[in-house]
Amino acid sequence: MTSSAEHTPERPDGAAAPDVSAAPARRGRVRARRAAVMAVPATLAAAGLAVLTAQGALGVQFAISGMPFTVTATELNGTGFAQFGGLDEMAEGSPNAGDTGGQVLVVTSVIKNATLTKLCQSVDLGGTNLVIRAGEGSQKVSASDLTTDSTELTGDAAFNNIEIGNDASTLDKAGPKGRGPKGVFSQQSDTVHIANLRQTNYATTAGVFKLPGLKLGFSGSGC
Repeated sequence: MTSSAEHTPERPDGAAAPDVSAAPARRGRVRARRAAVMAVPATLAAAGLAVLTAQGALGVQFAISGMPFTVTATELNGTGFAQFGGLDEMAEGSPNAGDTGGQVLVVTSVIKNATLTKLCQSVDLGGTNLVIRAGEGSQKVSASDLTTDSTELTGDAAFNNIEIGNDASTLDKAGPKGRGPKGVFSQQSDTVHIANLRQTNYATTAGVFKLPGLKLGFSGSGC
């Protein structure tokens, strides 16, 4: 008599073969221990961006909301610049995860000391935008240990004493916070100047962030 139960196949050595039918699907999942990004800025068109494999998990500073925000400035000047790949993670079960698995590959830029002219930051809340403006008068926005995690960056850039192709763990121009994971492509320079800066960011941190002339409000349009 034939049983209705499924027969577990055996390997030639007599051991039961592993059941692969129970492995969960991971569509769109980016693995923290396997992915890193080659972080050459979008303003250097000849260099571009690429993805490479790196050993070890990429560091995450905090759980991101998963809502991207726009940052613009007519001018950014900084001393002590570093850039490398990173991976940001959303809180578990975030409604913004979509098919990403709650993870976003980003380009992390670190500037030891930065000033920005006519800073604008906006986030689309669905039908309205929360907009922050500062540094529109004689005083500029200033920040120390400024770190941004971006998926897009455009502008007209100039770098002084740039080094491209460093191992991210060896960077030293932006201080301890300007180092990334070992085995990840990176670059650094003594100074950075970007005119007409525009970024799509998922996270920003700073040791000190001074916003003269701060204005916060809601608007039908963003930056």
